[in-house]
Amino acid sequence: MPAVLAFWLTFLLLLPDSSFADDMMRVLLMQDAQRVEVSAERGVTVQMPNGDTRVFAGSVVARPSAGGLTVNGERAPAESVTIRSRGGDLTVTNGGTGTGELKPLSVGGSLKILVRGNGLLLVNDVDLEEYIKGVVPAEMSPGWHPEALKAQAVVARTYALYQRMLNKSREYDLVATVQDQVYQGRQGVDHRVQEAVESTRGIAVAHQNAPIYAAFSSTAAGPTEDAVNVWSKDLPYLKGVDCPFDVNAPRYQWRAVLKVQDLENTFRRQGVDVGAIASLTPFAYSKAGRVTKLRILHSRGELILRGEDFRRLIGYSVILSTQFDVESMGWEIALSGRGSGHAVGLCQWGAKEMAEHGYPYTTILAYYFPGTELKRTSSLSR
Repeated sequence: MPAVLAFWLTFLLLLPDSSFADDMMRVLLMQDAQRVEVSAERGVTVQMPNGDTRVFAGSVVARPSAGGLTVNGERAPAESVTIRSRGGDLTVTNGGTGTGELKPLSVGGSLKILVRGNGLLLVNDVDLEEYIKGVVPAEMSPGWHPEALKAQAVVARTYALYQRMLNKSREYDLVATVQDQVYQGRQGVDHRVQEAVESTRGIAVAHQNAPIYAAFSSTAAGPTEDAVNVWSKDLPYLKGVDCPFDVNAPRYQWRAVLKVQDLENTFRRQGVDVGAIASLTPFAYSKAGRVTKLRILHSRGELILRGEDFRRLIGYSVILSTQFDVESMGWEIALSGRGSGHAVGLCQWGAKEMAEHGYPYTTILAYYFPGTELKRTSSLSR
């Protein structure tokens, strides 16, 4: 092959992937909202499903009403509207109503408001790469090594594509919280985040020509975990690997103290039938040493819980991982643990340390997701 032709072929292969430049993600920002306020610097347009459009110079407030919704107090002749900016980003809030308070959030793309039940559903239709820019600084400190940020960008992009494949029939692809991955719109997006996303634009982690379930968590504090032990997903690329890289993580070790009475009340509030708790004992462990089953003896019998269900019921911010021991038990239960998160897939603090030791993001991803390859999103199954 002539040298000039070879040069141009290589140049073209390295060009950023533009075939998915208009790829959109549908991100759920709010549900069950009783009030949604949207504004933009130069006003907004509100479009009905039939194409009718109105222009508003100021902010728009949408509320649910019997069988529909109102926009700035006027009944809209539809159960959904699409809001676009006439210039600048869209700023949205719910004024503290609905499922949790949504602080003012600036986003690109458009916003779709839908009536569902007695409340409103708010979905941000946003370009994939802009969505990734809103995830990276929410999930990883922008001050970390550039190669770690690149790894996070590729993982976030891959996770988004995987969820979109699964949820084609749903009104949104993923949720803007820890239920999927945290998305904060324009907040925290700086030149470091821009560089990480743009330099990996259109790259995803693939297995058998499809985006993988790109799980990640903060701190493994030991080997990473097999997905089958956490979610009953037996995936070849989500098998545990050694992770000696995160010993400097702030949550490498932790301790939690639970009052037995509070524990009983928490269980009962969430529909778990327990009497007075007498003991709590881990009795089954994964190969990586995490609690897979927990036995709770109480005045009405015995309760067997999965380790991850115990975390979910008590709170992920209280029980940071399933890698714990029971130190003591009386009126209070003291747990000593290590790590933070489910420990499946990418360990973020491990990625940070690997990056600081000179490993590129490609090596980091290959290590935590064995048997995968990096591919252009345009070539993947959809």
